[in-house]
Amino acid sequence: MDYSILEPLIKESKNHCNEGKVASYIPELSKVSGDLLGITVHEVGKDPVSAGECMPKFTLQSISKVFTLLLALMDRGEKQVFDKVGMEPTGDMYNSLMKLEIVTPGKPFNPMINAGAVTVTSFIDGDNVNHRFERILSFIQILSGDDSISYNEKVYRSEDETAHRNRALAYLLKDNQILEGNVEEHLEVYFKQCSIEISCTNLARMGMILANNGKDPATSEQLIPKRYVQIAKTFMITCGMYNASGEFAIEAGIPAKSGVSGGILAVAPNMGIGVIGPALDYKGNSIAGIRLLTRLSQEWNLSIF
Repeated sequence: MDYSILEPLIKESKNHCNEGKVASYIPELSKVSGDLLGITVHEVGKDPVSAGECMPKFTLQSISKVFTLLLALMDRGEKQVFDKVGMEPTGDMYNSLMKLEIVTPGKPFNPMINAGAVTVTSFIDGDNVNHRFERILSFIQILSGDDSISYNEKVYRSEDETAHRNRALAYLLKDNQILEGNVEEHLEVYFKQCSIEISCTNLARMGMILANNGKDPATSEQLIPKRYVQIAKTFMITCGMYNASGEFAIEAGIPAKSGVSGGILAVAPNMGIGVIGPALDYKGNSIAGIRLLTRLSQEWNLSIF
């Protein structure tokens, strides 16, 4: 790969930052500069390469949904998870309640929307809330190769204090007999997983493991069953970029998952890519990050289609 194109593509894409806005509905996220844009590319068996402003850490937010899905599948298997969560795109906003009310049997359409992600989080095994979250955190640390990763307490508190819609979703799921157990405990785990703080380098390595079908090339250890990686990457293509998933699949053609912190995880053939660009479009995706990944996919012919 010609890595010399990364800096020019960063410069070109960064011009779009002023077209977006930093997320403000979680107050702590609004404190980040919208002018940041950085990328790390990690090919299987090679060292990561970064360009732009990659040093600031950011929280996973909805990117965490990919990894809690993988862990839930490893804990409970496909049947139990997909009895409660569907496999289809919604066409609705990621935090919509509508289809939980009007579509029988009232289960979330997929694990990448908030209702689906909260349900998936409820399947993570553990003796208590702290144990369940520690298992998620440990999973992220293993995949990223960084045992110093933790969560941002201020972002977690900010999410917990403003999560009125997520609480509404969770209690509706409880009423629909989709969500079992203590709703507030499930939400605590969910808010904490979204607040896990990582870097572009961490994210690219996590993507590289997925690109390598769940195997760590450094140790040859199968960290995630290949079947579950295939499931996760399929959801990323069909549902990973909110209501822009179809357009991104056509334009970039690679599995990706965004978060409202401005992070994007992309899984291209033989490589993982981590992007940070906090300025978001109206659909909740990094406006410059999408441009950057689309241009990079075109330059390197990354589309899987």
